[in-house]
Amino acid sequence: MNTTLNNIDKLREIMVALRDPDTGCPWDQAQDFASIVPHTLEEAYEVAEAIEAGDMGELRGELGDLLFQVIFYARLAEEQGLFDFEQVAAGIVDKLVRRHPHVFADASVATAEAQTLAWEASKARERAEKMEDAGALAGVAVALPAMTRAVKLQKRAARVGFDWPEIAPVFAKVQEELEEVQAEVQAEVQAEVGEKHNQARIEEEIGDLLFACTNLARHAHVEPETALRQASRKFERRFARMEAMAMAQGKAVSALDLDAWETLWENVKTGESR
Repeated sequence: MNTTLNNIDKLREIMVALRDPDTGCPWDQAQDFASIVPHTLEEAYEVAEAIEAGDMGELRGELGDLLFQVIFYARLAEEQGLFDFEQVAAGIVDKLVRRHPHVFADASVATAEAQTLAWEASKARERAEKMEDAGALAGVAVALPAMTRAVKLQKRAARVGFDWPEIAPVFAKVQEELEEVQAEVQAEVQAEVGEKHNQARIEEEIGDLLFACTNLARHAHVEPETALRQASRKFERRFARMEAMAMAQGKAVSALDLDAWETLWENVKTGESR
């Protein structure tokens, strides 16, 4: 425990040194809250990537990088007299104790599902205290990845009864949205030369389709952000194998027609299923 505390203190001391206006690092000196947000998001995704890869050594390093982001923000705030790392830690300690009365008090929660409901109820009460007239969807961070935010909005709506009780109507909704995209794109194709079709309508309908697909993932108990990352990695892997196959046959991939690509794609899929 003492070693852990010492290392946290050392990390904070390093941050102070990096930000020193006279002897610190020019890059660290130049940063502010907004400028390091992209780095924080990148570090969070690298944590997720290490977990999905099952690389615990990499995860340890990425968690350190993410912890440094917290230290960085806390130091910036301390310099401005807003709060410091101790207050950040105290805030999460208080929140965790408050939201786990079944562990730290005398409340009883039998299952993980019941705990999730209790947690969300606690968060809702806290939001209501901050914003008297806040609706069910208030407080969902706009900066979240689009699919993650969509799921959070859908879950919030579901808690007040705005949801389908089963998955079958969700399939119908996805099909409905797909047909609306097709209609808008077809109208664009059929538009006379010189006539401008409303591209914003196509964008809107595709957004509705993606939102419906996200809802389908939620009803199927699948995290859409994770599923899409996995699909992207699969595509990346298969495409690289297609390129390798083409080069092994002495073919330039840029010269392949659609039929040739399709043949290579099917060969790669067949090879993976063996």
